[in-house]
Amino acid sequence: MGQAAEPRRPQPRDGELGAAVARAQDGDETAFAVAYRIVQPGLLGYLRGFVGEDAEDVAADAWLEIARDLGRFKGDGAGFRGWTATIARHRALDLLRRRKVRPRISALEEDALELPGRLSTHDQALETLSTERALELVRALPRDQAEAVLLRVVVGLDGPAAARVLGKRPGAVRTAAHRGLKRLARQLGAQGEGGEGVTDDGARTLGEST
Repeated sequence: MGQAAEPRRPQPRDGELGAAVARAQDGDETAFAVAYRIVQPGLLGYLRGFVGEDAEDVAADAWLEIARDLGRFKGDGAGFRGWTATIARHRALDLLRRRKVRPRISALEEDALELPGRLSTHDQALETLSTERALELVRALPRDQAEAVLLRVVVGLDGPAAARVLGKRPGAVRTAAHRGLKRLARQLGAQGEGGEGVTDDGARTLGEST
């Protein structure tokens, strides 16, 4: 039996975001500030997964590019989330190339890891975690799974949008997210039975794949 298509529950403020972006493209600076306030928390949390304490500087560079190229954007609020995530990811990778290091999970903002909706039993399992423990578990995932989960959980993108950010096929990203969430659910189950959950895997970073 094939894996079911990944549903997407619209983010609560996607409509407001889309309207703000449209006004901002007409030159409304206040509307651009509204779009910034909606997108920035998730974007900053995502960047912290790559560059740690440099996340705010990378985000600032990304927003300069976003503001410069805003007139070229076409899409709705959900599309804007994906577009800004792509720009931010490119800026983060630029920084890492200059450092000659690999991306890794760092300290994500505690309020960033909130699931966008009840997508599956795996997501429901994650919702029972404290944020701190959830971040420890996400850090233990292989890179492809961790980044797919971060894009879904922190930024709130659906499978196709996350795939565009990563430059991968939607099926591959959906599979990575599914496997990552399934792995987290297994770890939660082990903890519930008195196991330790994450042990040696806890040291793995987002820069490593299995």
